[in-house]
Amino acid sequence: MKFTRFGSAAAIAVAATIVLSSCAANEAAPATSGSAAPVSKLSGTFNGIGSSAQGAAETAWIAGFQIANPKVTVNYDPQGSGAGRKGFIAGAAAFAGSDAALKDTELATPSPLCMAGTKAIDLPIYISPIAIAYNVAGLTDLKLDAATIAGIFKGAITKWDDPAIKSLNSGAALPSAAIVVVHRSDDSGTTQNFTEYLAANAPTVWDKPAAQTYPYAVGDAAKGTSGVADAVKGAANSITYIDESGATGLSIAQLKVGSAFVKINASGAADVVAKSPTVTGRDANDLAIAIDRKNTDKNAWPLVLVSYMIVCNTYADPAQGELVKAYAQYVASSEGQAAAQKQAGSAPLSKDLAAKVAKAIATIK
Repeated sequence: MKFTRFGSAAAIAVAATIVLSSCAANEAAPATSGSAAPVSKLSGTFNGIGSSAQGAAETAWIAGFQIANPKVTVNYDPQGSGAGRKGFIAGAAAFAGSDAALKDTELATPSPLCMAGTKAIDLPIYISPIAIAYNVAGLTDLKLDAATIAGIFKGAITKWDDPAIKSLNSGAALPSAAIVVVHRSDDSGTTQNFTEYLAANAPTVWDKPAAQTYPYAVGDAAKGTSGVADAVKGAANSITYIDESGATGLSIAQLKVGSAFVKINASGAADVVAKSPTVTGRDANDLAIAIDRKNTDKNAWPLVLVSYMIVCNTYADPAQGELVKAYAQYVASSEGQAAAQKQAGSAPLSKDLAAKVAKAIATIK
């Protein structure tokens, strides 16, 4: 995976014709047993673009869905959340995967695949903690708080043995080496969630607003979840923020939440989401969530992303709507959530949120 120094040109082009990673997704080993529901009569093909954090879960979902729907082909291209939303709005895909809900301006620009006069909706279907992952020889059990993370990723803390890091890690083997910051180069929902967390918890250090594009000129840039993971694995003394599903093989820092240090855990991330309200001012079936980034409950992990399946409420082509609705129903089901948990380590939707999502999916036409 190639990655570039910050400042090199990086453009995301969403073309009318896209090359989709359908083979890997459709040929993946089924995530569920063969005792699934009866085979359906649905047939057809539809495409999704978006979140690379969702990538592993989408592989499991597609495999499981196609057990009961063998005549349906689902293609998913993990280009990134921003590319997913742009592709959906442009009509290049029937749904988008995004680690950030649609903005109001995006809601006001419906996809040509949606029936005229109708809107898209945000369906939360994937919950995962964001890891602060690092590659420093001999360093284990790194502990960080929000202010120190903000200082590192802003470029204000540049050495691993900086006093701010040492004060949180008494006795740790911190090298006197430069910190190599790796961040996303693309328009990323993971970046949106990461910067929301820092803006809420370290506002005096992180003096940029939350954004889907990385706001500081520091470090190395890499595209997608796999891109930042590969970059950190290949660079000594490096650090990044990444969906936990992509952090395999890397060390993960503990996070100071309130007065305690917490190890990354999906259940703590899911609990934060369950206790967070939905965004106000939207239609009842649009379930964008305003995550409580300051939750300090025991074992809470407020550095969490909620990833959405963005769909038309009403499709211009009813047959396409039928396919997307069936897929969304599987994804949000207990079976689909269990498949994602097994494949990607995500947290299943809470009972209450799952019921709300099911009710919203029922409105898709």
